[in-house]
Amino acid sequence: MLFYSGETDGAVPTYGTKAWLKELNWPITTPWTKWESDDGQVNGWSTMYADLLNFTIIRGVGHMAPQWARQPCLDMVNKFIS
Repeated sequence: MLFYSGETDGAVPTYGTKAWLKELNWPITTPWTKWESDDGQVNGWSTMYADLLNFTIIRGVGHMAPQWARQPCLDMVNKFIS
């Protein structure tokens, strides 16, 4: 599963998502790591829970991440699928 959030999302705050994930008590199987574009720009950070759920934060955008960070969001989805 892929769950993503804009870093500055006020409608569904990243902080609340992190709290929800903590309540699942799933082990973290991949610690927080940054992910970058081909030119070295940091697009965000991701972590994996129980090898089932990938939680990704999109850097510098809010609730409408795909609208305001189109290429990073497309890269995120393509990386998840591959």
